[in-house]
Formats: sequence, C-alpha cells, structure tokens
Amino acid sequence: MSTDEPAPVEAVERGMVRLRRSMSRQGLGRAAIREHNLPVDLRILHVTDAIDEGPDQPGQEMSVGLVASRLGIDPSRGSRIVAEAVKEGYVRRVASQEDGRRIQLELTEAGRKVVESARRTRLRRFEQAMSDWTEHERREFARLLGRFVEHRDEDDERR
Repeated sequence: MSTDEPAPVEAVERGMVRLRRSMSRQGLGRAAIREHNLPVDLRILHVTDAIDEGPDQPGQEMSVGLVASRLGIDPSRGSRIVAEAVKEGYVRRVASQEDGRRIQLELTEAGRKVVESARRTRLRRFEQAMSDWTEHERREFARLLGRFVEHRDEDDERR
C-alpha cells in the first residue's frame, strides 16, 4: 500500500461519508415520492420502510419502540409519527398474537404500495450505479455490505 493510499478502514469511512451525502442530495425517498406521485411525506415513508423490514428476531413483533429505534428517534416522537401513519391509512395497529394486551404494527395495502414504489426507485438507482459491474462483483459487494451492516447492528445493540 502506498503512503498516499488511505488505510482500508479510512477508505470505508470516507466512502460512507460520501455515500451519505450523495444519498441525501439525491433524496431517494423524495425522488420516489415525486416519481410515483405518492401522497406521503418522508417521515411516513421511513416508518413504512421500517415496518416492512419486519422484526429483527423470530417471535419479535413490530412495535412503535422498534420503529423508533430503527429511525434513531425517541419513542415519543416515534409514537407520534406512527400515529400519523395510522391516521393516513398506511399502517394499522393490531392485537399481538402473543399477548392481546400488546399492539403490533403492520402495513395496510396503501402502505405496501408506498414501500414497493420507493423500493423500485431505489433499485433502479442502485442498478444504474452498478451497471458496469460483473455479477461476481455485485454478489461480493452485497455479501460484504450485508456483513458490515450486521456487525454494525450488533455493535449498536451492545452499546
């Protein structure tokens, strides 16, 4: 490795910063809302994406607390945004299958349509970014990115 080439961890850090800026500039969520003429704001899109991801572990249910955690916001703010998503018809509250006193969240048909539209926009943008990659490169990137995210999530849980 040459002296002007950053260490791998530094290169990852720089790349992640650039990726975050680029994704913020592109506003993939906003782009999906515009392209598909979705009648939602970005907060609702983030909530529907978080719910669509499903529980982290078998037996876990989608709750307001889990949504708030995924969005990196406090539970009271999460509760307000989820309530807005429910009011607008993208999310519904249902009794827990494990304990009828608890409430879990699920997407309505309108919520699923929002998620699918946003996913199509993101997939198209990622496909364009990797258009000259080989299938092997795409698979290797997906494997390494998945591994990176999994370890980051585990690290966040330990904190």
